[in-house]
Amino acid sequence: MDWITLITGTIIILVFSWFYSVKHGRFHGIPRFFSFESIFILLVINLKPWFHDPFSMLQIISWICLILSAYFGITGFFLLRKIGKPDTNFENTTVLVKTGLYALIRHPLYSSLVFLGTGIMLKDPGILQVVLGLVNLIALFITARVEEKEMTGRFGDEYSEYMKETKMFIPFIL
Repeated sequence: MDWITLITGTIIILVFSWFYSVKHGRFHGIPRFFSFESIFILLVINLKPWFHDPFSMLQIISWICLILSAYFGITGFFLLRKIGKPDTNFENTTVLVKTGLYALIRHPLYSSLVFLGTGIMLKDPGILQVVLGLVNLIALFITARVEEKEMTGRFGDEYSEYMKETKMFIPFIL
């Protein structure tokens, strides 16, 4: 593993987590850091075998996860920007978004990270990769729970009702 890349990437993730979340009292950025970090380490570890055996079942599932990640991430981001009317950065929405993907799940951006981490892990799954994939899933679950408390504080009963109407990460399933 390239230690300079790992240290540099970790510093960038720390700075991002601080400036976009923690600095503004949005403490979901703390467990989300561990999601970003596990995905980053997975990427560093699995970069070499990225295109090895491209038509194997694992590679095909991996690419499906990566495509879903891009769709959920891009769609979720633009819906937050367009409908959420953020006041400082895209995370600080002033309007609860309940359309598009947000009509089915509460956390499309975290779903994107679930699919991203899983897709990268499947490129060359080993014990370390599976552990990092589990760290990603656990960190995102904790992140979502912390953010849901923040959103309930911001939007009150409207968010509580929204939680009853939608799934957390995967439409109709979870």
